[in-house]
Amino acid sequence: MRLISTALLALAAAALATPAFAQSAPNTGAPADFDPNADTVTIGAGAAYLTDYEGSNDYRFTPAPGAIGSVDGYAFTLAGNRVSLDLIRNHPGDKIDLQFGPIGVVNFNRSSVKNIDDARVRALGVVGTAIELGGFVGVGKTGVITSPYDRVAVSLSYRHDVNGVHDSGIWQPTLSYFTPLSTKSGIGLIASAEHADDGYARTYFSVSPTQTVVSGLPSYSARGGWKNYSLGAIGTYSLTGNLLHGFKIVAAGSYTRLLNDFAASPLVSVAGSKDQWRGIVGLAYTF
Repeated sequence: MRLISTALLALAAAALATPAFAQSAPNTGAPADFDPNADTVTIGAGAAYLTDYEGSNDYRFTPAPGAIGSVDGYAFTLAGNRVSLDLIRNHPGDKIDLQFGPIGVVNFNRSSVKNIDDARVRALGVVGTAIELGGFVGVGKTGVITSPYDRVAVSLSYRHDVNGVHDSGIWQPTLSYFTPLSTKSGIGLIASAEHADDGYARTYFSVSPTQTVVSGLPSYSARGGWKNYSLGAIGTYSLTGNLLHGFKIVAAGSYTRLLNDFAASPLVSVAGSKDQWRGIVGLAYTF
């Protein structure tokens, strides 16, 4: 489930950007009760296509729930196994969105072997479920490139495992852009990277001599560093109402490239692939 969050975060970036345009007059493009920070809540679910584990070359489908919105000016995101809350309140008319708040991730990577097709990786055994808590800072701006209604945002998050599974931290810078094409449709792009500490590398990408005996994979000791970069795209189309209200269909996809010791791990270089693809198609409702 950890891999679901990238696609759903792209969905979240789109949902946050849409209210600004959805409140403009459809024929003239002139704002009608223009408020890019209006409170809305979007809930959705879909089918996600993702790898069996981080670094795998086997894929499967899994349900992908999500919710995003703003209540009394405070923005929140629930994206699969990831939740965050922006503690800096937005106000009507703001063009700049300063962001700061907590973030939490439940890391299920290899916490079960029943969905892993590769027998060698199954033989390595399960890894406990990591609870990663931390925070993020960021800034967004509405009206940047294509129109007064598009949005660009940049953020940096840090989270640390607090229950001793990998007992280390992950840094993640993210850049996202969304632009509406009409009152009913929009597209977005997202780019991010992750820097993981030694504990994360050892837990998920190393192979001990004992594990070599039972799995046949070569022994390997992974070190921390830049773990990956990801590029993603999203499209959304309103089936009823507009981007601010009603049902919409959302489709997103992303490509992730594993790097450095993470890509060289036998779990990736022998049993898997450093090229990781993910996709999601779902239905959402905004109210």
